[in-house]
Amino acid sequence: MDRLGSLDAEFLHLEDQINHMHIAGVCIFDGTPPTLDELGALVASKLDAIPRYRQVVRNVPLELGRPVWVDDPHFRIEYHLRHTALPAPGGTAELEALMGRLMSQALDRARPLWETWLVEGLEGGRWALIFKVHHCMVDGISGVGLLTALLDLSPDAVEPAEPTPWTPTPAPGTGELLAGAAAGFVHDGAALVANLPDYVMHPEKGLRRAGTLVAGVGRLARNLSLTAPSHLTGSIGPHRAWSHSVVPFDSIRQVRAGLGGTVNDVVLAAVTGAYRRVLLTDGDRVEPTTVTTLVPVSVRSADADGVPDNRVSALLLELPVELDDPLARLDAVRSRMDTLKVSHMDDAGEFLVRLGNLAPPALLSGATRLGMRAQQVASQRSVTTVTTNVPGPQFPIYCLGRELLGYLPFVPIIQGMRVGTAILSYNGQLAFGVTGDLDARDEVRLLAAAIVDEVDLLVAAAERVD
Repeated sequence: MDRLGSLDAEFLHLEDQINHMHIAGVCIFDGTPPTLDELGALVASKLDAIPRYRQVVRNVPLELGRPVWVDDPHFRIEYHLRHTALPAPGGTAELEALMGRLMSQALDRARPLWETWLVEGLEGGRWALIFKVHHCMVDGISGVGLLTALLDLSPDAVEPAEPTPWTPTPAPGTGELLAGAAAGFVHDGAALVANLPDYVMHPEKGLRRAGTLVAGVGRLARNLSLTAPSHLTGSIGPHRAWSHSVVPFDSIRQVRAGLGGTVNDVVLAAVTGAYRRVLLTDGDRVEPTTVTTLVPVSVRSADADGVPDNRVSALLLELPVELDDPLARLDAVRSRMDTLKVSHMDDAGEFLVRLGNLAPPALLSGATRLGMRAQQVASQRSVTTVTTNVPGPQFPIYCLGRELLGYLPFVPIIQGMRVGTAILSYNGQLAFGVTGDLDARDEVRLLAAAIVDEVDLLVAAAERVD
C-alpha cells in the first residue's frame, strides 16, 4: 500500500469534467503492425516492472490521509488495450484529429489509470502506439522511463517473455488505511525536519536556507502577477485540439554552439517567437507580461527509487514576445532563465510541495476543487501556458522488433491555459506537441508550424556567425 505524494494527489484533485490530467505520447513505427494479442503479450511480460499498471487509487475515509495505490483485484489487460485505424489518407491531419479526440476523454478512476491505443492506417505503411497515463502516476521524466520499460533496446526482442504469475494483494481495510495515514503523517513530518539538528548545530546554514526559501517564495509571488489579456487565456471546454512538429536535434545544437545558451534556452526562444506570431495573427498586443509560461524543473535525484511518480518543481518565465528580433529573444530568454535559476524559485516550489505533505488532505483537496470551480467563472491570468522539455533516449528503441521512428508528446492544459507545449527529444529528433482547447485549434496549428520557422531563423543566424 503506497501513498500518493501531495503533488501526485493534487493532479487527481485538479481533474474534473473539463480539466483532464493525463499525459500522453504518440509513438510512430514502420512496417507491419502487431496484432492486439501480440501487443497484449508484450505489455503483460513487462507488468512486473510497472506495478502501477495493475493498481488503482483508493481514498482514505473522510480524506484523513492522502489516497493510496492498491492492487486491482479485477485487473484485465484487455480493458486497457484499444485498437483503431485512421481514415484515408492517414496523414498528419487525421492523426492529430484522433489524438485530440482521445485526449478529450478522461481515464476511468475505477481502473488502473492508463490506456494504450494501437493505431493502424498511417500513410507510408506506418502505424502508431498512443500511450495515455494519468499525471498522478508519472511526471515527464518518469513517463519516458515508463515507455522504455515497456519497449525494448534491441530489435531482436520479437518474442515477449512469459509473464510472471501475479496474485493481487488484498485491499487494506478501513483501520489499516487510517493507521497508514497516521504513520505517513509522522514520516512526512520527520522528513521535513530531518535537517533541523544540523541547522541547530550550524545556525548560519539554517539562516542561509531560510533566506533562499524566502527569496524564492518572493520571486514566485512576483511572477504570479496578472498577464495582459489575449486569445491565449480564458476558459476552456472538455474537448482538445493537438498538433505537432519535428526538427533535427542537431539544429538546436548548432544554434547553441553558434549563439550561446542551453538547449532549453534555444527551445524556449523558438517557442517565444511562435507565440509572438500567434498573438499578432490574433490581433493581440505583445507586451512584456503577455505570456508567462510555467517551466517544470525535475527535482528527481540520481539515486531516486524506480517507482514512477511526480518529482518536479517549476519556474515561471515571462517570454519576451515583445521583441521582434530572434537573436534579441534568445538573449532575453537566456538572461531571464539565468536569473530564475539563481532566484531559488524552484527551491521554494519544492519546499511548498513538501510542506503540502503535512497539510490536512481534506483541506487541500477541498481548496483545489473549490478553486477549479471558481476558475470556470473567472479564469486565472497569472500563468498563460506551460512549456515542458523532457529528454528522451538518444538511441533507437523497439516494439516487437519494429523500430520507433518518432515520439510525439502531449501535455494537459487547465482553466486559464488555452494552449500548452510539450517538447521531447528522441534519437536525433526534437518533437513539439502543442495542446489546446478545441476552440483554440487555429492557434494550436499555427504555433506548431511557427516553431519550425523560428528554429530555422535561429539556425540561419548561427550560420552567419560561423
